[in-house]
Amino acid sequence: MRFGPVPIAEAAGAILAHSAEAGPQGQGHRIAKGTRLTRQHVIELSARGVAEVVVARPEPGDVEEDMAAQRLAQALVAGRRGLRLGGAARGRVNLRAEHAGLVEMDVAAVTAANHIDPGITVATVPALQRMAENGLVATIKIIPYAVPDAGLRLACDKAAGAMGLRGAQIAAASLIETQVGSKALPLKGREAIAQRLARLGAQLSPRVVVPHQVAPIADALAQAPGEVLMILTGSATSDPRDVAPEALRAAGGVVEHYGMPVDPGNLLFLGHLGGKPVIGLPGCARSLAMNGADWVLERVICGIEVSPRDIMGMGVGGLLKESPARGQPRERKTVKGAP
Repeated sequence: MRFGPVPIAEAAGAILAHSAEAGPQGQGHRIAKGTRLTRQHVIELSARGVAEVVVARPEPGDVEEDMAAQRLAQALVAGRRGLRLGGAARGRVNLRAEHAGLVEMDVAAVTAANHIDPGITVATVPALQRMAENGLVATIKIIPYAVPDAGLRLACDKAAGAMGLRGAQIAAASLIETQVGSKALPLKGREAIAQRLARLGAQLSPRVVVPHQVAPIADALAQAPGEVLMILTGSATSDPRDVAPEALRAAGGVVEHYGMPVDPGNLLFLGHLGGKPVIGLPGCARSLAMNGADWVLERVICGIEVSPRDIMGMGVGGLLKESPARGQPRERKTVKGAP
């Protein structure tokens, strides 16, 4: 693509790079940048006294911005579901979620496409980001007015099928709450979990509250109807052999992993009972604030396998919040005279 100033007499057929006023003074109008200039435009600009304009001139083998953006957007979602393409305008096409779900993305493929040509760009939300219906997932932007077809083809090849959206794969989950002492459990925890499920179109089965003991929890797990089982304990799970993990084993299940490098959310455990995933929720799940349990629960709901290796890889970016109520518990106060 050629770019630069040209005499107004030679501008017809070129793309105007900067908006310009045209027509006689007092009767004129503005010609927007990106307009392909016609002979009439040239006459109107000349009437305003414009002698020179800055234009872009695609050369043979170049693809203009809107067409290029559309082609790359189509390549990104090829063979995938869940994302809707918007119309192309000024070299931009947006991808939006057709329904609630998690963004599936081949990060390496998107990165490779962005390395082909500085003028060919794809900006996205993070991989596995939860999206509401119609949420903006990605924007494809062609920066110049045209790009070489060879580079565009290569970017499309690199990005082919790199993005999709995975919706909920379950309809209902069960939450088992445990109680320590005789004081009635507030509904706050259950309501927070129910809202998390509702954001992905799933719901909770009827409420179950049992004493914080191995046998009652094991019985409740065995009878729970949900496709995903969760345990929210009245006392924090502080060890892999604590009450809730032991209850899962007593029910015939397996504890696959305990603990995660995400704060809040450290005290989560993950296992299964038969074919059902079981999530031991940390106490912070009683709040709707983002915590490590969200990352695990959302993936499980959407049918994305979560392995111990996946959990242990969540540490970078896993410092989600430092609650003021904690009072910096990891830092010891300096005592005068102490070494």
